[in-house]
Amino acid sequence: MTQIAAHRPCASASIKTGNWLQRMLAAAHQRRELARLDDRALQDIGITRSEALTEASRPFWDAPETWRKRP
Repeated sequence: MTQIAAHRPCASASIKTGNWLQRMLAAAHQRRELARLDDRALQDIGITRSEALTEASRPFWDAPETWRKRP
């Protein structure tokens, strides 16, 4: 009789999940900081207050495609 091993997540899977989570948390942090920039700083980076607030209001999981790709 053949035994089937219980599924255990491999270390690389948990590392990839951790990296994904770190990227999503970083996106949330960056969006909060973007919302806090003054008008002069926003002008320096070339975006309007409206664009900054629109970006800042996006949920953390709504990250750019390049952030969602796993290494």
